Amino acid sequence: MVPKKILTCLTLIAICSLLLSAGCTQDVKETPKPKILGDEEKPKVVVEEKPKVVIEEKPKVVEEKPKVVVEEKPKVVEEKPKVVVKEGPVIELALKYTPNDSTTYRYTAEAQRGIKWEGPMSKEAAFKGGKTSSRVEMTFTQQIQSTDEKGNAVAKITIKDLKHLSIIRDNPAIDFDSSRERDKDNALMNLIGQSYTIEITPDGRVTQVIDANQAQEAVKGAAIATKTAAAMLTTQAITERHTIPAMPAEDKNKLRKGENWRSLKSFSFGLMGSKTYERIYTLKELTEKDNRRIALVEMKGDPTTEMAQKLHKEKAIGDFSNMFENTQTYTGRLEVDLNTGKIEKCIETLESEWIAVEPMVGEKVENKEPAVLTMTANRLYSLEKIE
Repeated sequence: MVPKKILTCLTLIAICSLLLSAGCTQDVKETPKPKILGDEEKPKVVVEEKPKVVIEEKPKVVEEKPKVVVEEKPKVVEEKPKVVVKEGPVIELALKYTPNDSTTYRYTAEAQRGIKWEGPMSKEAAFKGGKTSSRVEMTFTQQIQSTDEKGNAVAKITIKDLKHLSIIRDNPAIDFDSSRERDKDNALMNLIGQSYTIEITPDGRVTQVIDANQAQEAVKGAAIATKTAAAMLTTQAITERHTIPAMPAEDKNKLRKGENWRSLKSFSFGLMGSKTYERIYTLKELTEKDNRRIALVEMKGDPTTEMAQKLHKEKAIGDFSNMFENTQTYTGRLEVDLNTGKIEKCIETLESEWIAVEPMVGEKVENKEPAVLTMTANRLYSLEKIE
């Protein structure tokens, strides 16, 4: 084996020989170094772009939901009750009485009812046509004899003139007029000049009939005319004649324009039963005329169920009103002179009508009009100052 040191020396000698021979050879061409290209000279690598796959999006189908049309309900505009503006100064609507003062009034009261058939008569018809009425027209003087601290007065009433007409089913039963010469022997003439005394209040109520004896003695008898005269002098008849229904109660008589007050009134209509009305009185105007201040009051009456229990028994006897269609008008008017405290005019009128239609059936009457039954009832109260 060759020693390790000898190998190392031989290797160094071989390397040196190579180095020396390379440095002495001049014709040896230099191996060209590869040219380094700049970025601009580098060949561009063309990358083939793959064609883009265009995915066609399917159009979105938007399902339109059917429109729900909400029908708007017509707005119901509730009419608010009209607010009556209370205007002007407060007045006291009350009657005034002065001792020895005298006033003349004309009083009228009428009650009328009628039945009328139209179309073919029914064999079962239970009503006969015609009108029945009673009308009293009395002129009297009211003389104030005394007053008290509450304003109440004792008044002497003297009858000056009288008219009375009574009709039963279109036939006159009583036809009296104190101004006619031919009626001077009629028993009703005994009322002319007769007097009676009453107590009346500032709100127009008759609290009592003080004395009517002498007048009642003058009309005693059994004849129809005498009984008719006596009926005009009963406490009830006198009270109704001299009570002013439109006057407010004493605790409600301080009023402004536009304010109102109420009262009840019942009427009996025979076979049609009884009915109660609520009367609403409203102070409408305050006017000045010929140095007088006049208060104008208007009334409207409407049916009410009040007092129904009280009238139930009477209605049960013979009330056919449910078989008919009923219409009614109840109105009134009051004029008071505030300077003198006297009634100028007071009138109240009720007009009521019932209509029933009876259909006609059968071969013989099929082309005929139905039978129509109309019933009417009117009431009138009137008091008017004459002088």
